[in-house]
Amino acid sequence: MASSSSSLSWLVVLLSAALCLGALPASHAARAFFVFGDSLVDNGNNNYLITSARADSPPYGIDTPDHRATGRFSNGKNMPDIISEHLGAEPVLPYLSPELDGDKLLVGANFASAGIGILNDTGVQFANIIHIEKQIRYFEQYQDRLRAVVGDEQAKKVVAGSLVLITLGGNDFVNNYYLIPYSPRSREFSLPDYIRYILSEYKQVLRHIHALGARRVLVTGVGPIGCVPAELALHSLDGGCDAELQRAADAYNPQLVKMLSELNAEVGGDVFVGVNTKRAHDDFIEDPRAHGFETSTEACCGQGRFNGMGLCTLVSNLCADRDSYVFWDAFHPTERANRLIVQQFMDGSLDYITPMNLSTILKLDEQAQLRN
Repeated sequence: MASSSSSLSWLVVLLSAALCLGALPASHAARAFFVFGDSLVDNGNNNYLITSARADSPPYGIDTPDHRATGRFSNGKNMPDIISEHLGAEPVLPYLSPELDGDKLLVGANFASAGIGILNDTGVQFANIIHIEKQIRYFEQYQDRLRAVVGDEQAKKVVAGSLVLITLGGNDFVNNYYLIPYSPRSREFSLPDYIRYILSEYKQVLRHIHALGARRVLVTGVGPIGCVPAELALHSLDGGCDAELQRAADAYNPQLVKMLSELNAEVGGDVFVGVNTKRAHDDFIEDPRAHGFETSTEACCGQGRFNGMGLCTLVSNLCADRDSYVFWDAFHPTERANRLIVQQFMDGSLDYITPMNLSTILKLDEQAQLRN
């Protein structure tokens, strides 16, 4: 009888401990996550800015639980949200959100801003956006705020143990080099020289992020910029991708991987991981039906040819089944397409992500943490 009572007491203690652990906020359960970049990963920073590069009005967000536009350029979740799911964490908040304070800082932060590029003159037509240099200054500011909450030593551990995602480059072509015929940058540089120039600038950005403590950085390449509905509307008669823009992406991406390999040799480890988002996109652009899509040329929300003209608004054409479309608006994937892309982050071969996929990274980092 005494033995049964003792066992029951221990069971109560264990259940209580489990309940307490379950009650801990997500910030204590998963590594921090930081996001830098453009509209593919912006989750609402531009909501707080006076700029035309915003997604805070319907029908954006139509497939979120409360059908509310959040600032994500999607019908629902974007890539950072889905990566957070795989990390077992709540979505990171936009850095400019007033809700990002106290314990929420431990989850990480999203510094991304729609319209930006590697270069500061990319996206000038959008006026007030957070260029990458300022995003990095915000990362420094974030660390000051984090130190005030958890102290210097713990703040360093949070950043060193974090995962970073950075998505840049597409706008440097679409909204800079090829923005208009004979653009200033296209007169200044041949395409090969321009690619070398922006990659040299990008290398400095990544060095700075590493110097600020980041030790696992996912760096996405340029996607199929010649195949987005906006470009098809301007340049395609039959839905075929724009050859010149595709040529730029195909030239840029291998050189990005080479640059990341050089950086890893420089810092002495696999810090920077190259993600070939174009290859992931290409799979379902070339054969949408094989991946459960009806179309990879027409946007779900828009107007004009391929629904690729103008902005996605309440007066736009809107598809009924977002899951059957690769593109949500003139430039951005649907949530379902984002999920397929992130799946390649998780378990893709070296053709998709190099030098290792995210599942391998998470496993290796967990083992290293246990050893320490």
